[in-house]
Amino acid sequence: MEKWPIGVFASVDAGLGVHLDVVQELGIPTIQVHAPHKQTRTPEAAQEFLDRCNAAGIQITCVFGGFDGESYADIPTTKKTVGLVPLETRAARVEEMKEISDFARLLGCHTVALHIGFVPEDRNSEDYKALVTETQHLLDYVKVNSQVLNLETGQESADHLLDFISDVARDNLKINFDPANMILYGTGDPIAALQRVGHLVASVHCKDATWAPEGKRGIDWGAEVPLGEGDVGMATYLRALNDIEYTGPLTIEREIPEDREQQKADIGKAVDLLDELKELIG
Repeated sequence: MEKWPIGVFASVDAGLGVHLDVVQELGIPTIQVHAPHKQTRTPEAAQEFLDRCNAAGIQITCVFGGFDGESYADIPTTKKTVGLVPLETRAARVEEMKEISDFARLLGCHTVALHIGFVPEDRNSEDYKALVTETQHLLDYVKVNSQVLNLETGQESADHLLDFISDVARDNLKINFDPANMILYGTGDPIAALQRVGHLVASVHCKDATWAPEGKRGIDWGAEVPLGEGDVGMATYLRALNDIEYTGPLTIEREIPEDREQQKADIGKAVDLLDELKELIG
């Protein structure tokens, strides 16, 4: 694979990603894909989607897990509902991630990913220790499928994420770095965070955002904006990726499924911007 092929976050039938026809129309060669709904995670559905990708020359680089009941309405709701952290849904969601791992194997994909949720701050708490144990069990299952699991950034500081990964102590646990999420959640400067966790970054998102007002960061959302119009600084971001020797896909994510035409237009502009920056930096 060439250095920094362009990618986009796509969808089979679930999640916020663009549909495959948009990927084809924009000529994008790689995708991360949100796992489909449970009832369509079948061998037949996997083969049909894989055949469509192969016919279009599109490579699937990562399959993302997501769960019924998750809500990103605001930061407190996200904390209560997202990922493997909420105790009342943890066991069922770990089992569902195993099913998603099996679906990814049917697609020939060696990377799965998810938002694990807001990892408890107290590393000595029983909740934290139980989350570590459940994550270990999931990673051991994923490893049998010859896969790595990437945790998406944003809900923890870089240091807390590193502590958690160290405590889990599995060599197939990596990071999907999303610079905009650090801004949206108010958890730290994205470039400094990337430099801190760079040795574990196995996939990335190219997404942009603006900070919430001073005093509201980590309480209220920042705002997602088209690539190049926010506070990440995309040229600085790509230089930082170059510095950590990341060569994988630059996967564009634009989370406005309610406006498909604007989403498509913004992704097209993002492709042009990344192509320019690749020429300049890569």
